[in-house]
Amino acid sequence: MAIFNAKDITLYFGAELLFGGVTFEVEKGDRIGLVGVNGCGKTTLFKAIRGDVEYDGGEFVKSKETTLGYMEQHVIRESSVSVYDEVLSVFAPVMQLEAELEEVNARVGAGDTSPETLEKQMLLRERFEAEGGLTYRTRAMSSLLGLGFSLPEQEKPVSVLSGGEKAKVQLAKLLLSGANLLLLDEPTNHLDIAASTWLEKFLLDYKGAYIIISHDRYFLDTVTTRTFELENKRLTVYKGSYSTYRRKKEEDLETAWRHYENQLEEINRIKGIIEQQKRFNQERNYITIASKEKQIERLEADLVKPQVLPKKLRFGFHCTDPVTDEIMTAKNLRMSFDGERLFDGVDMEVRKHERVFLLGANGSGKTTLFKILMKQLVPETGNVTYGPGVKPGYYDQLMTGLSDSKTVMDEIWDAYPKMNQTQVRTALGSFLFSGEEVFKKIGVLSGGEKARVALLKLMLSGCNFLLLDEPTNHLDINSREALEDALAGYEGTVFVISHDRYLINKIATRLYKLTPDGAQSIDGNYDDYLAAAEGAAVLTAAKAKEPSAGDSANKQDYKRRKELQSDIRKLTTRVSRAEARISELESQIADINSQMQSPDIAGNYEKVSELSEKLGELQAELDAQTEEWAEAAELLEAAQRQ
Repeated sequence: MAIFNAKDITLYFGAELLFGGVTFEVEKGDRIGLVGVNGCGKTTLFKAIRGDVEYDGGEFVKSKETTLGYMEQHVIRESSVSVYDEVLSVFAPVMQLEAELEEVNARVGAGDTSPETLEKQMLLRERFEAEGGLTYRTRAMSSLLGLGFSLPEQEKPVSVLSGGEKAKVQLAKLLLSGANLLLLDEPTNHLDIAASTWLEKFLLDYKGAYIIISHDRYFLDTVTTRTFELENKRLTVYKGSYSTYRRKKEEDLETAWRHYENQLEEINRIKGIIEQQKRFNQERNYITIASKEKQIERLEADLVKPQVLPKKLRFGFHCTDPVTDEIMTAKNLRMSFDGERLFDGVDMEVRKHERVFLLGANGSGKTTLFKILMKQLVPETGNVTYGPGVKPGYYDQLMTGLSDSKTVMDEIWDAYPKMNQTQVRTALGSFLFSGEEVFKKIGVLSGGEKARVALLKLMLSGCNFLLLDEPTNHLDINSREALEDALAGYEGTVFVISHDRYLINKIATRLYKLTPDGAQSIDGNYDDYLAAAEGAAVLTAAKAKEPSAGDSANKQDYKRRKELQSDIRKLTTRVSRAEARISELESQIADINSQMQSPDIAGNYEKVSELSEKLGELQAELDAQTEEWAEAAELLEAAQRQ
C-alpha cells in the first residue's frame, strides 16, 4: 500500500528546469536510496516534499497515517540545554502525560481516592505506557550512546558542540520522533564507522519507510532495497540497492546504445536501397522508394538516442619511484591534547606500493597523527623517518592550503608557474572546471568544487607517497569512483584516513586501527577487518569460558573452537561470493537470450554465432559456480553442526 506519491513533479530554478516529470510512490516499509551528482536537485526535491520549496507542476499525495520526518544536512539551532535534554524534547507529549500522571499520583497519595481521580489515574497510566512512557528516557540515552555520545558528553550544552556533533543530535531526534516516513539527507556525514554501523542496524530494524540521500555506497548497499536516480533532469526508479542499480543501469545503457546503433544501421541500409532504386529510374522503382521512405519515417519516429551520462573527473596521479621499499617508519609516537592522551606507543611501517588505510573513532587523533607524519606537528615522544627518494604529498580534509581570495585558475597556476595557460586550463577541464568557471573565487566554491581543486593540486605535484585525509568528503559518487580509479592506477604508495568503507574495500591492501594504546595492523580490506573483529570477539568469549589454563583437554577444545570459527568465516565468504557470481551470470545469460530473440539479431548469422559462443562460456561458468556453491554450503552446514 502506498503511503506517499509524487505525480509528475516539475520544478524550475529561475528560468532553468531543475527536474521534470518526477513520478514515484513509497510503500510501507520501503527502503529507498536517492542518488545523483551534486547540484542535480536531490535536496531540493526533499524540501519540495516537505513543503519548504514551491514546485511548478504536479502534486504530492500523502496518506492520512503518514508522518514525515526530515533530517537536512545543516545542523540544529544553538541551545544552552544539554544534549540529552535536547533529544528528550521529541518526547514532549509523553513528558506532559508523565507530569499529569505524577500530579494525579500525588493527589491519590495524599488521600484523594474519588472515582473520578482513580479513573483519570488509570487512563493516564494506560496512555503513558501505550505511548512509550516507560522506555523513552532509555531510548534517548541508547540512541545517543549508539551515535558516540558517552554519558558525560550527553550532559554537555548543545551550544558547545561541533557541527558534526550537532548533526548527530539532530539525527537522534529524528530517529526517535515517531515519523513513519523518514527523509534523510546525508545522514552518515560526520559519523565515524562505529556510528554508521549503529545507524545501519537502527534502519534495518525500523518498521517505517525512508528515503536516503547519500554518497556512502557501502551504507546504501546495507540499508536500501530500491534506488531512485535523479539524472538529466528526470528521475528513474530501479529495484535493488546501489550496487544492483549500477549494474542494471550499465546493462540498460549498453542495450539502449546497441538498439540505437542497430536502428541507425537499418536506416542507412534502407537509404542505400533507395539510392539504388533511384538509379534504375523506372516507375516501379519509385513505388519501392516511396515504401522504403515510409519505413525510414517509422524507424526515425522510434529512434531515441540514449542519455548522455554526466561528465566525470578524468585524472591520474603520476610519480617517480623512490629508491627504497621502506617508504615511512614511525616509532613510539605519543600525543596529548589539553592534557588528555590521544594515543601512545604508535608504531607504523608503510612499504612501497601499499594502499594503507587508517581507521579509528572520531576524536581518536587520526588527523593529528597524519600531521605528525607530515612533520607539521612534533610528537611528545617518538620519531618519523622516510626512505631515500620519498616525496610525500598531503590532502588536508579542511583544504587549508587553498586561498579563498584566489581564482581557481590562479590557485593552480601559482602553485605550478612553469605550466602555460593552455596546460592549466586543460588540467582544470579534466576536473570539470570549464569556461568562466576557472575565474570563480575559491571562497565561493562548494565543498565538492574545493575538493576537486585540492585534488588537482596534489595530482600535479608528482609526489610518490600520498597521505589523504578523508578525500571523498564533499565528493559525489561519480567523483568518488573517479578518485578510486585514479588511486587504483597510481604507481606510488597511499596512506588514507577514511570512513568510506566502499573505498576501503575497493583498494586497501592493509589497515591500521588507531587506539589510545597504539595502532593495530590488519591485512586486507574492510571486510577482512570485520572478519578479524568478529573472530577476536569469538575468541574472547571462548577464552572467558576456559576453566583453567592448566587443563590440557580444555586447551585443545579451545584451539579446536578457534579453528572451527575460522573455517566457518571462510566458508561463509565462499558461499556469499558464489551466490553473488551465480546471480550475475544468470542475469547475463538472460540478457543474451533476450538479445537472440530480437528480430534484428535473429537474422544476423555472425551475431547469433558470437552470442551462442558467449552463452556457452557463461553456462559453463554457471555450472562451475553452482558446484562451488553446493560444495561450500555443504561444508559450511557440517561445520555449523559441530
